[in-house]
Amino acid sequence: MKVLLPIIAILLCLPQVAASQSVPQNITETNLAATVRTLSETIGIRSYRDITKLNKTADYIESQFRSFGCMVSRQAFSYENITYYNVIAEVKGWNPDKKEIIVIGAHYDTAEGTPGADDNASGIAGLLELARMIAREPAERTIRFIAFSLEEPPVFGTTKMGSYVYAKKLADEKTPVKGMISLEMIGYFCEEKGCQQYPAIVGWFFPDKGNFISFVGNLSSRSFTRKVKKGFTRASSLPVETLNTFSSITGVDFSDHRNFWKFGFDAFMVTDTSFYRNGNYHEPGDTGEKLDYKRMSEVVSGLFEALRKM
Repeated sequence: MKVLLPIIAILLCLPQVAASQSVPQNITETNLAATVRTLSETIGIRSYRDITKLNKTADYIESQFRSFGCMVSRQAFSYENITYYNVIAEVKGWNPDKKEIIVIGAHYDTAEGTPGADDNASGIAGLLELARMIAREPAERTIRFIAFSLEEPPVFGTTKMGSYVYAKKLADEKTPVKGMISLEMIGYFCEEKGCQQYPAIVGWFFPDKGNFISFVGNLSSRSFTRKVKKGFTRASSLPVETLNTFSSITGVDFSDHRNFWKFGFDAFMVTDTSFYRNGNYHEPGDTGEKLDYKRMSEVVSGLFEALRKM
C-alpha cells in the first residue's frame, strides 16, 4: 500500500484549512498582482523562443501549486525538437456521484516582444488563485488546473499547441469531462464610452464600455456556459456578458478552448475581449500597472462560486 501512495497522490490537492474560513478580497487582489508582476516583470517575455524563461515560468507555477498542498505533474511535448511543458494539478471533488471533471486552463507563453501582463499572466494569476481557493474548499466535482505552454503564434492553430496535446490525451484516455474553461486575458477594463469594440456581426447587442467580463464559446457549449454564468452571478458583482456562436467569427476561438471543441468537449473562454478592448494586445505596452486587480478578483470570486456548485 505504501508503494501506491505516491501514485495516488499525483495531481492531488489537499484541503489546507476548514471550509468555513473565507478568503479576504484584498488577499486575492494581492496574490493576483504578485503573479502578474512575477511573470511579466521578473521573468518577462515568454515566447516560444525564450526556453529558459518558459522553464522558469513552469517552475514558478509548479511551486505555487505545491504551496497550496498540491502534488503536480508535467506533460512534456515537443516543437521543433525543443521540449515544452504543460503543468497540471488537481483538486478531488467530494461528491463521488459526479464523475465528470472540470478543466480550468490558461496559457503562460507570450507573443514575441511583449511581457504579456494581460495576455496571459492575468489568466495564469486567475488559475493559481482558483487552485488555491478550491484547495481550501473543494467542490463537488474534481477540478483539474492546467497551465499550457505554446498558445501564441507561430504555434497557434496547430496540433503543437499545449492545449491540443492535453485535450487529445483526455480524449484518448476517455476521461469524462463536464466542460473546460479557458482563462484568456481577464485583467483589462475601461469605462470610456466606445472603448469596447466587437466583430461587426455582434456589436449591436452588447455594451460600448469595457466594464464587464465575457464568456465566449461555441453553440454546442451553450448549456455549460449558462450554468457557469448562473453560479458566477451569485457571487460576483461584476457584469458578465455571454456569447455562444459560430467559431468563424473573429476572436471566438482565439484561445485554448478551441482545442477542446476538436475532441467534442464543451468549452468556453473567460476574457476581457482581448484586442476588442485592450490596445496593448501583443505589444510591449502590455504591462501590469494597466490591469484592474479589483475587477480581476471579482472574476475569480465568481468562478470560485460557480465551480463549487457545478
